[in-house]
Amino acid sequence: MKTNYLKILTILILLLAGGACFAQASATANFKASVTIIEPIGITTTSDMNFANIDARNGGTVILKPDNTRVATGGLELEEAANVSAATFMVTGQQGYSFNISLPQGSYELRNGGEAMAIQDFTAELDQSLLGDGPAMLKVGASLFVNPNQEPGVYNSVADLQVTVNYN
Repeated sequence: MKTNYLKILTILILLLAGGACFAQASATANFKASVTIIEPIGITTTSDMNFANIDARNGGTVILKPDNTRVATGGLELEEAANVSAATFMVTGQQGYSFNISLPQGSYELRNGGEAMAIQDFTAELDQSLLGDGPAMLKVGASLFVNPNQEPGVYNSVADLQVTVNYN
C-alpha cells in the first residue's frame, strides 16, 4: 500500500509540475501611440459678388458665372462690366487633403430701401480639388432676378451669404 501511495504521490507531483510546463496563462506585448495634428481648414473672402450695372427695363435674370461673365435673359440690358465680380475665396488647409463646399441654398434678398430683388441658384468653380502648396481659389456665381422697371439705386444683400468648406 505504501508503494501505491508513493506512486500516486509521484504522479500528482509530476502532473502539477508538468502542467506549469505545458500551458502559458498569459502573454504581454508593448506598443506606442502617435497622432498627427493637421492644419485646420480655413476660408477667406477676397472679393464680394458684384453684378455691376444693369438697366432693368422689362426685367429678367442676370446669371453671373464664376468666371466673372454675365448673361442676361428677358428685357434686361447689361451695362458697364468693369466692376463685375463673382465672389472669390481662398481656401487653406492641410496639403494633399480634399474638401467639399456648401453654397447658400434657397433665395436671398438684395434691397434698396423698400425695393428688393432675389438672388439664388449659386454655382461654384474651384481651381484645384486638393489643397496644394498654396491656397485653393474658389469662385461663386449666382442668378439675380430683376423686376420690370426696378427702381434705380444700389442694392445690397440683407443678410450675409455664407460659403462653408469642410475636409472630406
